[in-house]
Amino acid sequence: MTRPLADEILARLVRTYSAAREPERAVHAAAYMRDQFPFLGFSTATQRALGRAVLAGLPAPSEDDLRAVVLGCWELEEREYQYFACDWLRKHVKVPGAGFLATARTLIVTKSWWDTVDALATRFVGGLVTRHPGLRTEMDAWARDENLWLVRTAILHQLHYGRETDVERLFGYCTQQAGHPDFFVRKAIGWALRHYARTDPEAVRGYLSRHRDVLSPLSVREASKHL
Repeated sequence: MTRPLADEILARLVRTYSAAREPERAVHAAAYMRDQFPFLGFSTATQRALGRAVLAGLPAPSEDDLRAVVLGCWELEEREYQYFACDWLRKHVKVPGAGFLATARTLIVTKSWWDTVDALATRFVGGLVTRHPGLRTEMDAWARDENLWLVRTAILHQLHYGRETDVERLFGYCTQQAGHPDFFVRKAIGWALRHYARTDPEAVRGYLSRHRDVLSPLSVREASKHL
């Protein structure tokens, strides 16, 4: 189905981003990401300025526009297109319904690495779950999934909830995955606990005291940084 707004955004995006390519910087950016993805090479500040230029004068998107654009960005080769998609979703987190979580899942498990997964987890999936509380059961399922990036997303999705954090879920996910063999999950546990410690340090201290024997040293070290 043709979506004129989505088609216009993608056409403008490719034209604008391609013209700003910086090959020398692209080599360094790719190396930083362990050469998993090619890059166009411009800075984050430049990327966001270009993104604003791409969207100038265009109307707000519908849910279908969002889906078409972000999936289109994921099909493009260079990593900056995926960054645009993450930023755009964050800006329009109030637009999609609960069913959009399936699209977010596709983005998380495709071209997966911490740079896009963390942006989606903390700035989009978290907002989607806040607006559609029924999705909490989906987070429970993701926290048990075999895909480490879905596990990481479940652990991190409440990162910015503060006093609205479902502490039972946060601690439950951390305990459930305490023995996970992957660095990115162990790191996420520590990060989520450290962040929640800004809100309730005593709760995190107590949790660490009770679970220190099952948590990895990395998770404990990260969680304890500011306690």
